[in-house]
Amino acid sequence: MNFKVLFYLLFFVFILVMNWESQNYMAAASFHDEVSQDEAIRLRILANSDSIKDQILKRDIRDEVNATITDWVLHIDSMDEAKDVIEANLDEIEAIVADKLAKSGINQSFNVEFNRVQFPTKLYGHLVYPAGEYNAVLITLGNGNGENWWCVLFPPLCFLDFANGDAVEHDERNSGVEAAEAETETEGQEVEVKFFVIEIFDTVKGWFTA
Repeated sequence: MNFKVLFYLLFFVFILVMNWESQNYMAAASFHDEVSQDEAIRLRILANSDSIKDQILKRDIRDEVNATITDWVLHIDSMDEAKDVIEANLDEIEAIVADKLAKSGINQSFNVEFNRVQFPTKLYGHLVYPAGEYNAVLITLGNGNGENWWCVLFPPLCFLDFANGDAVEHDERNSGVEAAEAETETEGQEVEVKFFVIEIFDTVKGWFTA
């Protein structure tokens, strides 16, 4: 067996596999457009707890706050104008939260603010909103220890999350699950590539031993 020839063949196969992986990555990346953190206004609502009652309250507030702010910004094209409108009407958002609490018979503190808020990565179709700080309406209900809900208020994209049945929840607890799923997917891809290389190696080896 000519091990030198075998070495060059395996090296050539390795280059082909790496090039194939690189092309796949570049193709996937070119399909998505990344949105700047300064081109969006987002909404984040922190529930008091994960109890059914607190989560229902969070969703009720979510629905009305989103509908109200969407009416404000639907026909606005300027990011600065949308920001000014939302900041100027925070008291109306506070009134919505207070009204929902009263109707639910829940004696709970809350806080509404417009600030720079941390968000995880989110994909809407071909638009990627990378993880980072965004201008956002942050509503904290009670202790703010429950699962939170978030979406994009400007340009209005919250309806995409509603269409999916609910927003993607994200906090320290479920982010670990998401990371584990992503890690499992990556490991699965690596295993597939490794098996692919091994199969080619066995094929080439068979040629030399035949």
